[in-house]
Amino acid sequence: MDLSKVKLVVSDMDGTLLNSKGEVSSRFFKVFNELQKHQVHFTAASGRQYNSIAHKLDAIKNEIFIIAENGGITKKGEETLLINTLNSKKLASIIAVLRTIKNSYIVLCGKEDAFIETSNDQFIAMFREYYTSFTIVNDLTKIIGKTDFLKIAVYHFESSEKHIYPKIQHLESDFLLKISGQHWLDISDVKANKGNALRTVQKSLDITKEETLVFGDYHNDLEMLGEAFFSFSMENAHQDVKNIARFKTDSNNDFGVEKVLEKLILAKEQ
Repeated sequence: MDLSKVKLVVSDMDGTLLNSKGEVSSRFFKVFNELQKHQVHFTAASGRQYNSIAHKLDAIKNEIFIIAENGGITKKGEETLLINTLNSKKLASIIAVLRTIKNSYIVLCGKEDAFIETSNDQFIAMFREYYTSFTIVNDLTKIIGKTDFLKIAVYHFESSEKHIYPKIQHLESDFLLKISGQHWLDISDVKANKGNALRTVQKSLDITKEETLVFGDYHNDLEMLGEAFFSFSMENAHQDVKNIARFKTDSNNDFGVEKVLEKLILAKEQ
């Protein structure tokens, strides 16, 4: 494994770059500075809202590419490189289906703001970790048409795979459904995935798959793992991710990302 070839590093956030407390380590920021010295670009790719990712990586947010909302929007600083919005004509019917799923919570994700229609304190307390900019409304269907939406995120306190996906599986012919974590499921435009967004970043930099390194842990990372020769699954990753990744590293709580990047830097210096 010749890491000296790598020119672009891409990392998922939750379960990957972030530890279980939702923190980015000081060790990572030190590694990032070394990557810059070797002209290695960095991209953060997440199902999170853009503002949430930028907040976690505030010190470097203008120096990196950010793929947010599972590929719904891709930015470098203030420049938007790619955006994929949902068909607004179908949003009301999707929301109607989602409202029938017991103990689920719906989030309409706009470019700048997210919208929810619940006052459940437990959900809102958890939700704030992923969405730093949001508005509570009485009825989500009343704001359709007032702005563009990148995706619908749905949360279940027990399991999105068990309780949400089976109820909306029939929507897969028209939308991209992604189980993006134990509790989250995302509904997006069929073109909105991290893999397509990564290709946009690669094209802008004239960087190939063979020069790209990607870290991931869940189903919403599968497409972008396929866009890199150096594809790494985390020790804590879903088995489906481990099955397709060429390489593996330690868990997000054991500095799995940082350890590989430190090896990359050593390879560059030899």
